[in-house]
Order: sequence, then structure tokens, then C-alpha cells
Amino acid sequence: MNKHSYICQRLKKTKQEANLKKMKLVVGLGNPSAEYAGTRHNLGFEVIDKVISGTVASPEVSKKLEAIIYKLPDTILVKPQTFMNLSVKATLEFYKITPSEMLVVHDDVDLELGDIRHQFDRSSAGHKGVESIIGALGTQEFHRLRLGVGRPASPNIDVEGFVLQKFTSGEKETAARCILRAAEVVQNWLKEA
Repeated sequence: MNKHSYICQRLKKTKQEANLKKMKLVVGLGNPSAEYAGTRHNLGFEVIDKVISGTVASPEVSKKLEAIIYKLPDTILVKPQTFMNLSVKATLEFYKITPSEMLVVHDDVDLELGDIRHQFDRSSAGHKGVESIIGALGTQEFHRLRLGVGRPASPNIDVEGFVLQKFTSGEKETAARCILRAAEVVQNWLKEA
């Protein structure tokens, strides 16, 4: 092999290696029906919307994956359209993404309204959507972005009913700041190698 052929072959291989950057998956949890828009439980959907707002990505409704999908370079953003998150496993398999390259964004009653925690390899802590993802994948080795929605002020209000309520007028500003900060965390996570 002559020197020119060798250099061309090395350049081609280097270019191919550069194009093999791992795909990442961001999943925003929420309930798909319009009646749940603006509720505590749909913060994951709202973060996906905020991340997408600065791009030209168009939503693709995938009946096969039962999700709304946004494709960006090296990134897939998903809003599952089922109440149980089995579509997450199908999306990982379809795009050949490992669970460790996934970030699940969801509401969390164990954090005060507006608090945010990024964690890896943690249990569901009782969150049913995260529980269903762990069950479907058989692992908890993925990233989670927990968005605090607080707990009900009264012990007479059950937690499941509480997260399906809309934010009060006094909470809306804090929730909006939380969504903005969470979108920034997602964008920073996507930039990591």
C-alpha cells in the first residue's frame, strides 16, 4: 500500500469513528391525554418541550413505539404515549441505545417544589412510571432527572391525586423556573461525551 492510500484510509477510518458518537435518549414522563397538560405529573413532557423549543425538530408520532419522538443529531427525545412506559424499552432497542445513555425526566413528590436532582442507578422510590421502566428494562442503571413537586399540604389528599392537579397560581412561577433549569441540565447532559 502506498503512502497516499494509507493516509486516505486512515482519514476515512477517523471520520467513521467520529460519526460513531453514542446516541442518547431523553425520556420525559407524563400522561398523554390533554386533560393532564399543566399538571405536576407532566413536568417531564414540559421539559422535553422546552429543550425542543430552541431547535427545528418536528414531532414524529410513532405508533410502533407508542411515543412522540423528536430526532436531533446524536439524540432522541421521547414523550411516551402510554400510561405504562413499555415504549421506553422498545425505543432503546429500536435505536440501539443502552440504558446508561438514557435520561428519564420526571416529577418527584419527595423533593420540594422547584428542587432538581440528577442521579444514576437509583431505585424508583415509589414513582410508578420509573418503576415500570425499571421493570421493562430489568435494570435501574440509567440517569434520572427528578423534578420536585412537593407533597400535598393536607394529609387528606392522596399523592396520586395531588400529582394530577395543576399548579396553583402561587406555584406556577416556581414550576416554570424548574422547567427552564431542568432543560438546561438536559442540554448539558447531552453535551457530555
